[in-house]
Amino acid sequence: MAREVQRSVLPIPDQPGFGLVTYDARDPDTKFPPIEPLRPPKGAPNVLVILLDDVGFGAASAFGGPCNTPTAEKLADGGLKYTRFHSTALCAPTRKALLTGRNHHSAAMGTITETATSAPGQTSVTPNTKAPLALTLKLNGYSTGQFGKCHEVPVWQSSPMGPFDMWPSGGGGFEYFYGFIGGENNQYYPALYEGTNPVEPPKTPEQGYHLTEDLADHAIDWVRSQKALMPDKPFFMYFAPGATHAPHHVPKEWAERYRGKFAHGWDAQREATLARQKELGVIGADADLTARHAEIPAWDDMPEELKPVLERQMEVYAGFLEHTDYHVGRVIDALEQLDVLDDTLVFYIIGDNGASAEGTLQGAFNEMANFNGGAQLETPEFMVSKLEEIGTPTSYNHYAVGWAWAMDAPYQWTKQVASHWGGTRNGTIVHWPRGITGHGGTRTQFCHVIDVAPTILEAAGIPEPAFVNGVQQSPMEGTSMVYSLNDVDAPERHDLQYFEMIGNRGIYYKGWSAVTKHRTPWVLGQVELTAFDDDVWELYDGNADWSQARDLAREMPDKLRELQRLWLIEAVKYNVLPLDDRAAERMNPDLAGRPQLITGNSQLLFPGMKRLSETASSASRTSRSR
Repeated sequence: MAREVQRSVLPIPDQPGFGLVTYDARDPDTKFPPIEPLRPPKGAPNVLVILLDDVGFGAASAFGGPCNTPTAEKLADGGLKYTRFHSTALCAPTRKALLTGRNHHSAAMGTITETATSAPGQTSVTPNTKAPLALTLKLNGYSTGQFGKCHEVPVWQSSPMGPFDMWPSGGGGFEYFYGFIGGENNQYYPALYEGTNPVEPPKTPEQGYHLTEDLADHAIDWVRSQKALMPDKPFFMYFAPGATHAPHHVPKEWAERYRGKFAHGWDAQREATLARQKELGVIGADADLTARHAEIPAWDDMPEELKPVLERQMEVYAGFLEHTDYHVGRVIDALEQLDVLDDTLVFYIIGDNGASAEGTLQGAFNEMANFNGGAQLETPEFMVSKLEEIGTPTSYNHYAVGWAWAMDAPYQWTKQVASHWGGTRNGTIVHWPRGITGHGGTRTQFCHVIDVAPTILEAAGIPEPAFVNGVQQSPMEGTSMVYSLNDVDAPERHDLQYFEMIGNRGIYYKGWSAVTKHRTPWVLGQVELTAFDDDVWELYDGNADWSQARDLAREMPDKLRELQRLWLIEAVKYNVLPLDDRAAERMNPDLAGRPQLITGNSQLLFPGMKRLSETASSASRTSRSR
């Protein structure tokens, strides 16, 4: 009879058996139980979490957008579309919430690592009371591997010398990591790590190199080895390519598939997307298309000479997303070929936040010019001269704000704007043939990225640990989605959720949402902002208004005040306060109160050192990325 494994304390304590110990191993009474390798509970599925970057709700064809995503559509046909799934509105916070099952301020990732402060909700240092999901799974007998982007390592710990407590293959719980550390990367010349060791890409762009393909190659190789050597052991794979974060790099043939398909502009694209979304049933049948805000220019008001450039920006982006989905498909195909896809719980989360509006009103050939205060150098004439280079190795491009807004249709605003669904609502597909009885359906229960970890644990039959490495754990703050997998009408269980990002904030409670936008994403540098108490709040009834199109704040002031109080209660509970909308001050480590690896204006290097990360070089301390 197999010994019952107690999984509430991790690592699982050794429990040696007691009984007769003979003097001579030849004695016939010599008996010891066989060594049993650690495995999860019987029936625990493989798990694959796919997280794309900077993809708005209205981008992928699976959710009505103009960018072809046949892999997502295939998984949706055999699984479920979750149409009210939410992120935090920014990449690193979403990733920390996903991997811990806790709200991002609770896990100390209020914004990105580069703007961490010493406030408890902003340090970027994961409390040891909130062990990562991957570590819990590994200590319960899963093989674990991460491929792609990791933007959760505190900047002062991101050099090749560590410490590696928060690196994926250090303290993060992943036995294998291949990818990059930071917010974004050059898709043709990435700064890669294997484990904690810097490595170089296996070939050049001229030889056909692209990061997403490389990540898929390594993921496929890893899972094949895993199933060849440990076929009875389930895996947890986290596949998080840097796509489609800027720079929007993609081989030209993929962009050419969309040549001429965006000449109608972003306003018309939103109309077309809305119609398609209603056909697919991924938004409410009576959902309204939200109005364009004055900060976003109309397509017809853009200079005629610039429109070919704007079109090309979107053609390249669409090709980039389709290219990404294709390589996700290669990973899925590998699981099919290994005959394990049916027993693999797949989350395909199409975006870690809304589409990115960090590319200026006209887009950028080199987005770093904008981040470093030089956007004025990219004149319309310059942009026109670079049209055919957009998306190639000579560019570091980003599309215009209008396209980001269009890719978030039918919702208001974009990435960073945590108040509105345009910043936080991301189409998500769950595929698990052996765990889902009805295929091709949709689920409209409210869900959040913090729900993924408890869902995986419930599906695997693994309890949340009470202790990890001797430290008592705080409970996960997400809600398992398992209840909804086979019950389309199940009442939603995650009915309360706060949102906050750089002062943009909101609250969801039982269908209602109260929100206030504080800061505009594409306005960088020192700007005069409204006092937090003077921000204008809006009120929406999600039971009758799918897209937050009809503001009821003036009509129902008592309801608004009720939700505002509730937001404040949640903010106190999860370390959201103090609110912090500072820009330059947070980029300065001394003012922000965080350590810095390199100080001063000079740096002494020695022969034989390997490649340095950006944060380990004094020359790049002024650059920023999300």
